[in-house]
Amino acid sequence: MTGTAETAGAVTNWARTIAYTAREFHRPATPDVLAALVAGATRVRVLGSGHSFSRIADPGPDGVLLSTAGLPPVIEVDTAARTVRVAGWVRYAELARAVHAHGLALPNMASLPHISVAGSVATGTHGSGVGNGPLAAAVQEVELVVADGSTVTIGRGDARFDGAVTSLGALGVVTALTLGLEPAYEVAQHVFTELPLDGLDFAAVAAAGYSVSLFTDWREPGFRQVWVKRRTDQPAVDFPWAAPAAVPLHPVPGMPAGNCTEQLGVPGPWHERLPHFRAEFTPSSGAEIQSEYLLPRSAAVDALYAIEGIRSTVAGVLQTCEVRTVAADTQWLSPAHGRNSVAVHFTWVPDEATVLPVVRRLEEALARFDPRPHWGKVYEIPPAVVRRRYTRVPDFRALSRSLDPAGKFTNAFVRDLLAD
Repeated sequence: MTGTAETAGAVTNWARTIAYTAREFHRPATPDVLAALVAGATRVRVLGSGHSFSRIADPGPDGVLLSTAGLPPVIEVDTAARTVRVAGWVRYAELARAVHAHGLALPNMASLPHISVAGSVATGTHGSGVGNGPLAAAVQEVELVVADGSTVTIGRGDARFDGAVTSLGALGVVTALTLGLEPAYEVAQHVFTELPLDGLDFAAVAAAGYSVSLFTDWREPGFRQVWVKRRTDQPAVDFPWAAPAAVPLHPVPGMPAGNCTEQLGVPGPWHERLPHFRAEFTPSSGAEIQSEYLLPRSAAVDALYAIEGIRSTVAGVLQTCEVRTVAADTQWLSPAHGRNSVAVHFTWVPDEATVLPVVRRLEEALARFDPRPHWGKVYEIPPAVVRRRYTRVPDFRALSRSLDPAGKFTNAFVRDLLAD
C-alpha cells in the first residue's frame, strides 16, 4: 500500500488473542507517505511483529493502526564502527544473519528471533544472562517520525535518550535504530533435566553460562529443564546440580524439539543458539497467552517459593514457565530499570476466561516483590500500582508531551500508565 486504508477488524496479534479495534489499518510503502499519514491522523499506534499479548498497540476505534513493514528493509552495517542501522520493522532473524555475514554479532537475543527490533526494544523485551541487559541496551540511536510528520533523531548523550528507546510507542513511529555490535562468536547449548527447587543456589545456576533459562510446568516442585548457553570463548559449563539431557528437548511439553535451536553442546553461530526457537518454525506453541514479571534478582528464590505455594492453581492453565536473569539498565520505562532482575515468564493456555483469575492470584503471591510486568504481556496489576514502581514516569510524561503535545501516539494503555 502507498496510503490507502483497510479496515483493521481482521488484524490480530501473532497468537490471535487480540483483535485490534482501529478504524483503519495502513501499511505505507515510502517514508513520505508515512510522514503524511502521521501528520494527518489524530490517533496513531504502530504494529510491529504482533507478538504483544496486551493492548499496547491498539489505538482504539477512533485511531489508525500503522505497520512500517512496507518500508524499505534497511540493514546498514558499519564494520569499522561496529554498528548497524536497521529499519524498525526488521525482525531479529534477518538482522542477525546480515550482521553475522560481516563477522559481527549482537550481544544477545530474545528466545525467539521472529520479533521486530523496534517493537522489542519499545516494550523492554530481553534474553537472559546475569551480565546481559534487555535488547534495548544495544541501542545507540533511535529515529522517530513524530506527531507533525518530521523526523527526530535521539542518540546516546542526549538527555532524552533513556526515555526514547523503551518508549511503549508513545513518542512516535520508530523508523530506524542504530545498534552496537561486537565480533562474532560461537555458542554451545547444553540442556539439563530435573533441577530441584529445594536447596537451589540460584546465583550459581544463573551464572553457569552466558545465557541461562530454567523451565517448569509447576506440576511438581523444581525445574524440568535448564538451558545453558555457553560462549565458546568462555569457560566450559560446570553444572553439577542436574543431569544432562540425552536428546534434544522443547520447553513446551508435547511440542517437537526440531523447532528449537541445536542442543547437546554442538557449537554454532551466536544467532543460531541464543534464541530457543528456529526462525523457520512457529515459536513456543503458537496457541497461547503470555505473562511475565521482572523482580529484584536478590528475591529470586523467595519469589519461586511463592509461586510454588500456589503451583496447583498455576499448573492448571500453564503450558510452561521460564525463569531468566536480566542485568539492570537505565531506560526510564524498562522493567529492568535500576535493578538486576529475575524474569518469570508464563505461557498460558489460550483461554482468557480461565487464565485471568490465575494471573490475579499469581500477582497477589508476588506483590511483596514489587513485580514489574512486561509491557507486551497480559497482566492485571492496576496502572497506578505499576506507575509507582517507575521513578522516572514524570520524566517520561514530560518527554511525551514535548514530542507529542496532543497525545497522538497515546492510547488507553499508555494514558492509564501516564495519568497524573
